[in-house]
Amino acid sequence: MRYAVLVTGPAGAGKTTFTASFINHLRLSKRTVHLVNLDPAASPTSFEFEPAIDIKDLVSLEDVMGELEYGPNGGLVYCFEYLLQNMDWLEEELGEYDNDYLIFDCPGQIELYTHHPFLPTLVRNLTRMGMRVCASYLIESQFMEDRYKFFAGVLSAMSAMVNLEIPWINIMSKMDLVTVNKEDEPGSARNGIRRRKDIARYLDPDPLLLATRRGQEGNVSNPRFHALNQAIVQLIEDHPLVSFLPLDLTSPDSLETVISHIDYTMQYGEDEEPKEPHDLDEGDFQDLE
Repeated sequence: MRYAVLVTGPAGAGKTTFTASFINHLRLSKRTVHLVNLDPAASPTSFEFEPAIDIKDLVSLEDVMGELEYGPNGGLVYCFEYLLQNMDWLEEELGEYDNDYLIFDCPGQIELYTHHPFLPTLVRNLTRMGMRVCASYLIESQFMEDRYKFFAGVLSAMSAMVNLEIPWINIMSKMDLVTVNKEDEPGSARNGIRRRKDIARYLDPDPLLLATRRGQEGNVSNPRFHALNQAIVQLIEDHPLVSFLPLDLTSPDSLETVISHIDYTMQYGEDEEPKEPHDLDEGDFQDLE
């Protein structure tokens, strides 16, 4: 059995860094793992491990932009359309890997995950090849600094989950950058400082974070914004699909917990239950003196 993990999410979420740590952990565990690069714009120097399969061997964004005079977004769409027209190339490249773990490092354009048919078509082809497929979707912890930006991330994750329709793990990356006020003082969420109980409300998104009172905050004083927020709150309450695993790459235990959930989602090592993240009160985050 072959296993395929799609590492997805917006630009800057830490996908390539997570992928490298993921691969290193599996190799230290004596597991056979290979990197597949699906980003036609990726620089060779951005990878800690050389890709076993690289979309740039088939088509590169630089060539498309130069020869066809496309912009970055149009060029990326062309590259993926070209890949789907040449799935025999990918199938041949994947053919030599059997009983292996394949990690697909994907581009950071979230529209590829939310409404384009490219990745769903790719997933169907991988499934047809006999692979067990799942996706991880990363957003960075700094999204928690702005509740509106955070819920935009929640909605994009939800949209991608619905679009791809495969087993799914959402990850809150860069948790080592999160600081908390250990005295849990009132108002400690200002200036990027959050209380542990606040962090828990973001990992398991609490729609009430967005349900501000009319006129409570300047950017929602317009009744139309208030109505929109209430509609989003209702949507998230009615479809509680999104929750996040915290990822701190400075903590081997944090990485191992995330990987155990990915394994369990794909039924790798079917007899093993996934590890649960530490309780937030156990000092997983930096305390503010």
